[in-house]
Amino acid sequence: MTEAYWIAHVTVTDHEAYKGYQAVAPEAFAKYGAVFLARGGKAEALEGAPFERHVVIRFD
Repeated sequence: MTEAYWIAHVTVTDHEAYKGYQAVAPEAFAKYGAVFLARGGKAEALEGAPFERHVVIRFD
């Protein structure tokens, strides 16, 4: 079976809208078998503006 990876670098700019995303996203991730491999915020930006959060998700 082929796996897919979603790598996201995020800075939340609208915290109210993000609450709506947080309310529905877990159901969608569960539906498609998402496995969170990494979630966090501590990182060093070597180039460009830094992001607040970094996420790596695997889908089967």
